[in-house]
Amino acid sequence: MDEEITIDDLKRDVKEFCEKRDWDQFHNPKNLAIALTIEAGELLEYFRWDDGNDAEERFKDSVKRGEIEDEVADVLYFIVRLAQRYDIDLSRAFNEKMEENKEKYPVEEAKGSAKKYTEI
Repeated sequence: MDEEITIDDLKRDVKEFCEKRDWDQFHNPKNLAIALTIEAGELLEYFRWDDGNDAEERFKDSVKRGEIEDEVADVLYFIVRLAQRYDIDLSRAFNEKMEENKEKYPVEEAKGSAKKYTEI
């Protein structure tokens, strides 16, 4: 399905959903950023206190996986809503950030390292 739906499609769906509910009045940058952070925190709850192996196991349980997917969708909703509301070209912003990251974390220095970049 990812191959069939564009970011523009998601933005249109979110815009229509919110307009029908008259939610623009509540969706200012601060409130959307807060909501995004809250949803990201709810996603994090599924992995709290787990080591890496336990966290990986969550995806093998269909119920837990579905709950995690719901939280990921909530995070995506608020990212898309913020982008739709304030005319952020997500593809452009993402690509520019990836280019910055390539310069900041060159393969030859960062590969296989979990150290902070300043320690590399």
